[in-house]
Amino acid sequence: MGKTPSSLKAHVTRLEMTAPPKTSLPVPVNIQTAIMRAPGIPPAFYRHLYRQVGARWQWVDRLRMSEEDLAAVLHDKRNTISVLYVNGAPAGFYEYLVEDEDTIELSHFGLIEHALGLGIGKWFLLQALYAIWTHNPRRVITTTNSLDHPRALQLYQMFGFSPVSTGTAIVRPLSDKELLEIVKKG
Repeated sequence: MGKTPSSLKAHVTRLEMTAPPKTSLPVPVNIQTAIMRAPGIPPAFYRHLYRQVGARWQWVDRLRMSEEDLAAVLHDKRNTISVLYVNGAPAGFYEYLVEDEDTIELSHFGLIEHALGLGIGKWFLLQALYAIWTHNPRRVITTTNSLDHPRALQLYQMFGFSPVSTGTAIVRPLSDKELLEIVKKG
């Protein structure tokens, strides 16, 4: 019988930005990058990306969704997913949801482990923000927490996000049984 991991307490910070980023960054040298929108992303591929990016940071919510519920979220017309490729391999993704004409949420952003340390994180976040601001929202919101990358909050603030509220959340890591079910799904 697999053990069930204990719940983790996370300090949550909600952030917003009300103007497009003023920064521009070149693509890091000596690597080939491509960012491709994935409007019909297969749930199995999304789940793979989500696990690869989020395992270290305790991303679990989308992994617990049924196939039907996940497909409904992923293929909602208001939701956009773009995948980063580095030297031909998937290296991360960002996802945003147009909540209404004024507000867009950057719901997911991150790199797969093999892409960390290449100097592309800042550049990739900037590309995500440029894509979001083409919709001309009044504000862009996102959330980070203390289980995320240690510099996530600092990075968001560097590009113009400001904290608007904080709170506490309880994260229940995946159990061995849940992980096995996810692996079986593909």
